[in-house]
Amino acid sequence: MNLRRDLELIADWIRPGSHVLDLGCGDGALLAHLAETKSITGYGLEIDPDNIARCIARGVDVLQIDLDRGLSEFDSGGFDYVIMTQSLQALHFPDRILGEMLRIGREAVTSFPNMGHWKCRLQLAVAGHMPVTRALPHHWYDTPNIHMCTVHDFERLCDAHGYRVLERAAVDRHHRETPATRILPNLFGESAVFRFERDGGRQPGTPAA
Repeated sequence: MNLRRDLELIADWIRPGSHVLDLGCGDGALLAHLAETKSITGYGLEIDPDNIARCIARGVDVLQIDLDRGLSEFDSGGFDYVIMTQSLQALHFPDRILGEMLRIGREAVTSFPNMGHWKCRLQLAVAGHMPVTRALPHHWYDTPNIHMCTVHDFERLCDAHGYRVLERAAVDRHHRETPATRILPNLFGESAVFRFERDGGRQPGTPAA
């Protein structure tokens, strides 16, 4: 199975035998890959009926749930990992869903398009219009994205809410890490991927040790 490079990167972070919940799991490619290569258990949440049909065809257990309605039906600590790729920016309350991910999962992994990428800055500063890039292909009037952020914005959110970042990666338009995205992720990363946990010993807003 050919997996998108950024999903391979996330798969590398997941320990074998884990229990995983994938929010907005799409066609179930990541969960199917994890089940095949790392013997994980778990299931996905998805709202699109076509994607649900693709998950079922792959043998992925999936539930139809609108993430904006929250995850209150899931018990605290029920999963090792809660993953959400390229959906955070389309939710009405991204800070709430991140908190829910760390309530029901020991660790969380999320990815999102980086509004701090140089192409976005250039289009807004020079051309004076909302950016349209490979990672952000929609126009302002038809985009599903309602809460755009940068790598730095997400790190500030983690600091403000007392989350400890365990892994971070920025990838280019081909979903690959490069020397430039490693050195200046906020400038050269078209998308960012974070693995994080709740920092129980730190007060929100204070620097991590």
